Amino acid sequence: MIDVEIHQRFGDFLLEMGFSGGSGITALFGPSGSGKSSVIKVIAGLTRLRAGRVVLDGVVLADGERRHTPPYRRRIGVVFQEARLFPHLSVGANLRYGRLFTPKVERRIAEGPVIDTLGIGHLLDRHPATLSGGEQQRVAIGRALLASPRLLLMDEPLASLDAARRLEILPLIETLRDEFGIPIIYVSHAVEEVARLAGKVVVLEAGKVAREGVPADVFRVATDRFEIMSVLDGRLGMPDHAFQLTPVETPAGRVWLNGAVVPAGREVRVMVHATDVALAVRRPEGITIRTVLSGVVANIPDGQGPNVTVDVALDGGGRLAAAVTRAAVADLGLVPGQSVFALVKSVALDERPV
Repeated sequence: MIDVEIHQRFGDFLLEMGFSGGSGITALFGPSGSGKSSVIKVIAGLTRLRAGRVVLDGVVLADGERRHTPPYRRRIGVVFQEARLFPHLSVGANLRYGRLFTPKVERRIAEGPVIDTLGIGHLLDRHPATLSGGEQQRVAIGRALLASPRLLLMDEPLASLDAARRLEILPLIETLRDEFGIPIIYVSHAVEEVARLAGKVVVLEAGKVAREGVPADVFRVATDRFEIMSVLDGRLGMPDHAFQLTPVETPAGRVWLNGAVVPAGREVRVMVHATDVALAVRRPEGITIRTVLSGVVANIPDGQGPNVTVDVALDGGGRLAAAVTRAAVADLGLVPGQSVFALVKSVALDERPV
C-alpha cells in the first residue's frame, strides 16, 4: 500500500495532489505536462519532497523537510521511457546489476522465472547496442524486477516503442502484475494501455487530481465527446474463422471484434468510444451492426448544445456512454429508466490492445 501527498512547486508548475494505491496496477493518467513524471520522481526519491508525504507499506519514505530516504534505500524499482541500460555491460550483467543493492535475504525474486517470463534468455551474452527497442525495454523491466522491489514504477515504458513492440510488451506487463505480485504505479497518456492494465486510474490535470476510480468509471467522464470512452469487461469466445470475427461474451450481449483473438476464455477489456455508440428503443433487424447490447437509460444530462452523452446501465452490470444528438433523444422520447439497445460497429473497435 502506498500513500502519496505532494504540495510542491517545480519552477512555474505547482503540483498539489494525493492518491493511494494497493495491489495490482495504479495508473497515473493525463496529458503531457500534467505532473505524472514529477510524481514518479518524488516517489522514487529522485526529487526531494519539500511539502507532503510518501508512505510505503506503513514506512515513511518522505515527510516534507523532516525526512528523505535516499533512493537506493527505498527498495523501489523504476522503468523509464528509455531503457537506460549500461552499454558496456552484457544483458546478463545488466540484469544482475539490479540485485547489487538488495540484501541477499530480501532477494525473493529468482533470476530464472524473470528471464523466462520476459523471453530474454537468448539475449544474455549480447550488449544493449545490438538489441531492438522492445528487447531493451524487456531487459530494463527484468533489471528492475530482480532488485525484488516493494514497488515498481513504470514511467511511460512503452512511449518510445512502435505499435508492434507496444503490443508485444503489454501482455508481459500483465504477467508481471499477476505472477510476481509487486504493486505497480504505471504512468501513461495512452487510454488503451491504462484501460487494459490498471485496476485504478488517477487522472491528473495541471498538477491536480481531476478524478480517480476504476477505468470503467474514469473514462466515461470527459468534456470532449471524442475523448469519452467506456470500458467493457468480458470473456473471449471461440473465433468465427469463416468471417474472421471473435465474440466477447458479456451479460448484456456479445461484442464482436475483428480477427481471431485468442485464447478463448481469457478475461478482456474492450474500449468503446462514445461517438461509436448508437441507441435504439427496439432490437434492430436488417442492419450491418453486429454488436447489440441491452440495457436501461441511467442518465441524460441537462445542458445546451446539439449533443448529449447518454449513460446506459447495461444488463448484468457495466455502463456504456453513448454520444448522440439531442434531436435524436427527443425523437425517440428517451428518459431515464427506459429500456434501450446499444449498437456498436465492429470495425470501430480496436482489437489490437485486447
